[in-house]
Amino acid sequence: MSTSRITTHVLDATTGRPAAGLTVELLGPSGDEWGRVAASVTDDDGRISHFGPDELLPGEYRLRFDTGAWFAARGVDTFYPEVVITVRIEDDGRHVHAPLLLSPFAYSTYRGS
Repeated sequence: MSTSRITTHVLDATTGRPAAGLTVELLGPSGDEWGRVAASVTDDDGRISHFGPDELLPGEYRLRFDTGAWFAARGVDTFYPEVVITVRIEDDGRHVHAPLLLSPFAYSTYRGS
């Protein structure tokens, strides 16, 4: 399976394990609002390797992680019902990998490879 232009990986920082089964939406510009480009669920390794179209127009996109539902399914309270990461796709053909390190009361992200 090939990977798409944008991918993500979620790690549950409280357990040190992949966040499997977490729903993520890819949102793109749609006029003055954001429209759904794709949606997927992290695999057993906490990854979404094929997410949306293989190519995306340059511009800003958002990854919306449904952290509230994911934590609730595990009986864990969280301060963050969702995490939204906005990334910029350049017209350079580079792959964009946006990992999320997640816990109930903190998160961090970075540009991965």
